[in-house]
Amino acid sequence: MGAPHEVKFRLPRQRSSVPRARALLHSVLGDWGLGRAAETGELVLSELVTNAMRVRVPRDRLVGVRIAWLNGDGLLRLEVSDAGEGEPVVRTPGDDETGGRGLLLVESLAARWGFERRACGIGKTVWAEVKAPDLVPERDGTEIAAAAVRVGQCVHAWGTWRTVRSVGSERSASGAECTAVLVLDDSFELRIDAAAPLTVRDAGVSSPRGSGEDTWG
Repeated sequence: MGAPHEVKFRLPRQRSSVPRARALLHSVLGDWGLGRAAETGELVLSELVTNAMRVRVPRDRLVGVRIAWLNGDGLLRLEVSDAGEGEPVVRTPGDDETGGRGLLLVESLAARWGFERRACGIGKTVWAEVKAPDLVPERDGTEIAAAAVRVGQCVHAWGTWRTVRSVGSERSASGAECTAVLVLDDSFELRIDAAAPLTVRDAGVSSPRGSGEDTWG
């Protein structure tokens, strides 16, 4: 098993959140070198987020998204969490129906999918795993272990350079594995195996590609 790469974020319950999730996934996969999985991943994530937006919950409840890739596993895992009850069910709509095909599409595109109740006891998480090629690390800047990243440095994440605002770590229940937790610009959180490589540069140094802009649009 290799080093896990993980991104987590939350979205408001509004229509613009679906293309926003898709754009962020596109940037993440480009940064991880998984561009060939982008089209399938974006379709699957769009359907999962759209379904979560339709669940009946208070308007102020956010939708959680987790994107994860495990080096050596060959699968990209997409998770979408909501605070609603019920279970996702694949429908087979009639020819004259314009909707109801979201999970049918997910089932056809994903290697496997399912759902689970959230640990907090409120709502559920619907997940899907998409086949992805091997990761090709970003080579610009200097490559160091995630555990060695310092506050104030810039890391290449989600298709752009982001400044590290805080650095933390978590250990597994057995204490054998350690995860680096980096909080970046705009409160984005990057969770990655402490020994995994990250591409960094000191703040104020121009990117060799000249790409310092956020790709969300």
